[in-house]
Amino acid sequence: MEGKPLIRVSYRSAIWQRLGYVFMVALPWAFTSPEGQIWGLIWTTLVMSVAGTVLAIGFNAMFAEVLPPEWRAHAVGRRNILLAVSITVATILSGQILDRVEFPGNYQIVFLIGAIGAMLSSYHIGRLHKSEIITQIDHLVEVETRKVKARIKRASLLRLDLIKGPFGLFMLAYLAFYAFQYFPVPLFPLAYVEQLHLSDGMIGLGNAFFYGTMMLASFRLSALSTRYGHRNLLILSSLLFPVFPLLLGIAKGPELYYLACLIGGGVFAILSGALINRLMERVPAGDRPAHMTIHNLALNIGILAGSLLGPISADLIGLQASILLSAGLRLLATGFLWLWG
Repeated sequence: MEGKPLIRVSYRSAIWQRLGYVFMVALPWAFTSPEGQIWGLIWTTLVMSVAGTVLAIGFNAMFAEVLPPEWRAHAVGRRNILLAVSITVATILSGQILDRVEFPGNYQIVFLIGAIGAMLSSYHIGRLHKSEIITQIDHLVEVETRKVKARIKRASLLRLDLIKGPFGLFMLAYLAFYAFQYFPVPLFPLAYVEQLHLSDGMIGLGNAFFYGTMMLASFRLSALSTRYGHRNLLILSSLLFPVFPLLLGIAKGPELYYLACLIGGGVFAILSGALINRLMERVPAGDRPAHMTIHNLALNIGILAGSLLGPISADLIGLQASILLSAGLRLLATGFLWLWG
């Protein structure tokens, strides 16, 4: 993506990634046999994953390119609000469709709704443009960094030289955070059913609490970022991040689960915004794609490692002990962010 317009890259990769949902609508018609549908799903997921990787890198770099620093916290907060509302509405609507319409038509309708929404968001990505002020600043930065970038081979897809300096330690802290964040994620549904014996209605109510407080906290993200700074807000919110698995680990019924959702939604809203804002603060304007590639690598390794280690831990020491362990690991991640974030 080096030297290419990031808005165009994000737009095209978004189109390719979202076309997968359109194909899933037609999957039962394209393949009549179960084996054919499985292979069709596998290849669709592969294409979506490749395009999604480009989109993840390009979109985050484009986010920093389009928005000036003073507006990023405000934009992330409003995005979290819209995300919370849309997820809540889509979950309720999809659940009703899946319950009331026969298979496979129910899933086809849900994927069609998702495809329409995804294409609309892709269209609006293509409509974005950089402001004149940011364009001028980026041009000056590019002139200053041109000599440095000339020494780097253009054939290199992964700039490993970036991890040798302070940015490498910064990414190590993010890698640890992502791994410890996803460590308990596969265990939560098991805890809801096996440990807390929650019904679908109770779980749905907890999700409503989570996204409700996420929406409310997002209104304050911009003000908190301005007052405390992105780094301090990142450390403070990550310090509260272990509360959700801690309460879930000691819970015996739905009460602490509801409390965990109420607290967790607000913490996640602030933390997710602080993560992206602090990242944009550390990434140089003249070399965003290369730095965002390193971040995307850390993100995916962290997700993979955490999602694998969590279930292994549950098999070794038990479900409840693993969830409590994840709270300690998330607290440890705060230490890494404090040292290198």
